[in-house]
Amino acid sequence: MTNGLIFFYQISLDLGDSQRFIFQWAAVPYQITHGEVLLIPPLIPLPLTLFSSMFLHGGFLHLFGNMLYLWIFGNNIEDTLGHSRFFLFYLICGLVAGVAQVFSNPNSTVPMIGASGAIAGILGGYLLLFPGAQVVTLVFFFFFLKIIRIPALLVLGFWFLIQFLHLGGGTGGNVAWVAHIGGFIAGLVLVKLFQPQPAKRRKRWL
Repeated sequence: MTNGLIFFYQISLDLGDSQRFIFQWAAVPYQITHGEVLLIPPLIPLPLTLFSSMFLHGGFLHLFGNMLYLWIFGNNIEDTLGHSRFFLFYLICGLVAGVAQVFSNPNSTVPMIGASGAIAGILGGYLLLFPGAQVVTLVFFFFFLKIIRIPALLVLGFWFLIQFLHLGGGTGGNVAWVAHIGGFIAGLVLVKLFQPQPAKRRKRWL
């Protein structure tokens, strides 16, 4: 909900104010690694923009795609971890993703925005906890649409492979592929640490 509210506030601004808003809250790798503000000073300390940037999006499709993935895969993770643990897990995965992207291109002056790094962490956690779950997928077959169920292991494994192919093929464009990879790995590594441990049963002495 927070992502949506911030996005709709952003699009309510005129072009100039919208760009200013982005620069005030986005994470710019050059600014973080050099400690130097380029254009518009952020409203918070530069390192904290790695968090605030997670709640900004570049357009409706950007927002919709991220929220769709979050809705599909986030529910089970949140149910498993609990609300507070899930939110902390989400933020830390997003932070790791942002740091990975910053250090992959420390001189970049392009603002980093979007929740995709944090959501990649959700995907990594989902793959570890629910590899055999069936993901409902819409498939185009010539002029027909068909809904099929595919194991999460295949869906998310293929998603992760795509990130590497884009990165290795030099087709990065404005997409932070390194952030996706970093967030996904963070999710794989951290999700078990955030999973509540079952309560130990006390032995009863007769």
